[in-house]
Amino acid sequence: MSDLHPPEDPSRRADRGPEGTEGAQGEASASDILGAALGDAARRAGLDPSEGKSTGTVVWTAMGGWRGVLESVLPGLVFIVVYTLTIDPATGDGDLWLSLGLSVGIAAVFTIVRLVARQPVTAAVGGLVAAGAAAAIAAFTGEASNNFIPGFVTNALYGSAFLVSALVGWSLIGLAVGFLMGEGTAWRRDKRKRRVFFWLAIAWAGLFAARLLVQLPLYFADNVTALGTLKLVMGLPLFAPLVAVTWLAVRALYPPAPK
Repeated sequence: MSDLHPPEDPSRRADRGPEGTEGAQGEASASDILGAALGDAARRAGLDPSEGKSTGTVVWTAMGGWRGVLESVLPGLVFIVVYTLTIDPATGDGDLWLSLGLSVGIAAVFTIVRLVARQPVTAAVGGLVAAGAAAAIAAFTGEASNNFIPGFVTNALYGSAFLVSALVGWSLIGLAVGFLMGEGTAWRRDKRKRRVFFWLAIAWAGLFAARLLVQLPLYFADNVTALGTLKLVMGLPLFAPLVAVTWLAVRALYPPAPK
């Protein structure tokens, strides 16, 4: 019966399967799209290595300056302070509605201020949406500790993405830097760059994993005060040094051209 089938066109066979180029082209196309998206996000955050900024400037820009720091820290800080100060000794619970209302209210104020000043609102709106979603979960369940669930989900997703990208040889750091430096995925042919980007992705995955490992036991123990405090401590204070390390490593791979 096999004689009834016409012979396969060699050109079509070359376009598909492991011996062809279709799979490689599809993989490259997907990596180009992802790299462009990551590179654009990094550039907007002020993380373009070609601009020759100092490490301190880069880290401060990545955090969003004073306003970015306040938008990131203040809503969570207000929630945990108000909840802790209103804890009823008899029940051991704080005023959940007051804590949530003030936290979301502050996030809303930051967003309104940016809108009035006609400044970029992406970070502020993101913070408002995150605060609103967290507050909705906590209010619906009546458990203050559930206010931290969206943070757990975010850390799990980011950590998994960095880890998988490193293990499969397509580091998210490498994709972003390759786009910024105009070399696309050519960095994968350089063993030194692949090694550095691998370990940078592992370091970022480790940061997100550490947050989960430390904070989840406190969540299950329903220790809201300790959980909120550690979330703040493991936020920007760990984010900033890792941004600096990433920046310095990338600058070592791509030293600025002599003037």
